[in-house]
This record gives sequence, C-alpha cells and structure tokens, in this order.
Amino acid sequence: MDQILKSAHSGWRYIVLVLLIVALIQALSGWLGKKTYTEGNRKVNLFTLISAHIQLLMGLILYFMNGWYKIDSSVALGRYWKMEHIGMMVLAVILITVGNARSKKGTDAAVKHRSVSLYFGLALILIIASIFAMVGADPSRSFFGVS
Repeated sequence: MDQILKSAHSGWRYIVLVLLIVALIQALSGWLGKKTYTEGNRKVNLFTLISAHIQLLMGLILYFMNGWYKIDSSVALGRYWKMEHIGMMVLAVILITVGNARSKKGTDAAVKHRSVSLYFGLALILIIASIFAMVGADPSRSFFGVS
C-alpha cells in the first residue's frame, strides 16, 4: 500500500503542475488581454484546486503513515522532508485555494483573472522553489524528483 501511494503521489504531481501552468497562462492571458472570464476558465481553476487538494491529501497520508514527522531535522535531508517540503506544499495549496475563492468573489473579469494570476503564480513559484530545495538537500534526485 505504501509503495502504491508513493507512486500515486509522485505521478499526480505532474497533473497538478500541468493544470497549474495552464490555469496561470489562461489567467495571465485573460488579465493582460482584457478577455472575459469564461466557464472554461472557472473549470480549469477548479480542476487545479481539486488536483492540488488530492495531492496534499496523499502527501499528508504518506507523511504521517511513514513517520516523517519523527525524522532528525539537524540533517538537511531530514529537515527538508520533515519541515520544508510539507510547509511549502501546504502554503502552495492555501494560495491556490485563496486564488480560486477570490476569483469567485470578483466582480469583473479583470479582477478574477488577476486573482488567479497572482495566487496561482505565487503557488507555482513556491512549488518550483521546493523542487530546487529538494535537489539541494538530496543530490541523488534530479529537478523532476526522479532518481
């Protein structure tokens, strides 16, 4: 069960990243191009939100099931998995959630697109920073986390 969940968590990240990038490009294009906020925009944002929450749920299950909260944090790799990874990912999901919620409350298309652009963009920056931190803490892993 543990290996299945690890594989699912590892593979699902690509779905999250692709949806996040697509949603960000659509939002930037809509904001800067002064386009209307369509049902398609809303659905991509929602699917991004759902996929990020599923990824977080799988990660939290792995975190507690494997006892990663008990790892020695005086070592860079232990600190990364115990604190940095989970902290940055929870914050990224919070940013995605807030961006999606603010886009729902926006009164016009520009406000909706801008909210998604800013919050999803910050989440993407945080996720990429986490990937770089992982590679720094564990040199045996590559940028995409594949050994």
